[in-house]
Amino acid sequence: MFKGILIEKDDEGYRASVQQIDDSVLPEGDVTIAVDYSTLNYKDALAITGKGPVVRSFPMIPGIDLVGTVEQSDSDKFKPGDKVLLNGFGVGELHCGGLAQKARLKSEWLIPLPEKFSAKQAMSIGTAGYTAMLCVMALEKNGVTPDKGKILVTGANGGVGSFAIALLTKLGYSVVASTGRVDESDYLKKLGASEIIDRATLSEPGRPLGKEQWAGAVDTVGSHTLANVCAGLQYNGTVAACGLAQGFDLPVTVMPFILRGVTLAGVDSVMRPLNERIEAWGRLAELLDESVFDDISKLITLDDAITTADDLISGRVRGRVVVNVGAA
Repeated sequence: MFKGILIEKDDEGYRASVQQIDDSVLPEGDVTIAVDYSTLNYKDALAITGKGPVVRSFPMIPGIDLVGTVEQSDSDKFKPGDKVLLNGFGVGELHCGGLAQKARLKSEWLIPLPEKFSAKQAMSIGTAGYTAMLCVMALEKNGVTPDKGKILVTGANGGVGSFAIALLTKLGYSVVASTGRVDESDYLKKLGASEIIDRATLSEPGRPLGKEQWAGAVDTVGSHTLANVCAGLQYNGTVAACGLAQGFDLPVTVMPFILRGVTLAGVDSVMRPLNERIEAWGRLAELLDESVFDDISKLITLDDAITTADDLISGRVRGRVVVNVGAA
């Protein structure tokens, strides 16, 4: 038995609770891990609250991120005592995830914990920071360099947005942060944002083509916000799109793409090939200063996670939430 969050769905309804879970709940896998830390992402919050169709099989342990120590391995890639981390691959949706003290996973989903990071720091980064790095890499791939102009980051107070600001600033970009919580401007400026705008300027239906304002963007919001971002990009600008906090629709015209050569680069972090994951985590190790972790993340226990999931869905959480699973 081990402690964790279990999501169940039956005739009595959909519910998530912290409980002692039997080992038989764990699915097949060739590596068993004692989990040290996990995280609480937007997707985890949707799964726990049931406010999004995230979980595909029941019962399910949520948690799309984890870092821990290998207890048992039938793989030649890892041995007992190895520190490993995981992001995505459907864990927490189709396969029991990290919000429990034990996980059984496939070895091809795991990468070694980078030496620079502690287990807690790795989960401060988690899928959010890893996704932010993939977005920055997408901008770089499309030739968006610091000399081209300002970079817009939407959903700036969230985990992806916070890390995107820190990473872009470190690389020499001038960052404009869009947020619904302008009272958090000091936090965003500390991360490196040079300008703060209210998300309301982007969240309503806009013109098919607007003033050229940004050389590139990282968008975590989708819907009208993403449409307005596309309409406001400079010639040959690129937006790296990775989220749908406002919605999964995209009410945009073709005009930004055929008149300004704008690129809409979709960024998936769930099924990313292993070599690209290792590259992204390597870049994170190069770029992130230790000071950023205390600014961006807060630590909770498993017992706090369900309540915090409601806060996250309601937009009352800033930055990253790290869950101290091992000490729960």
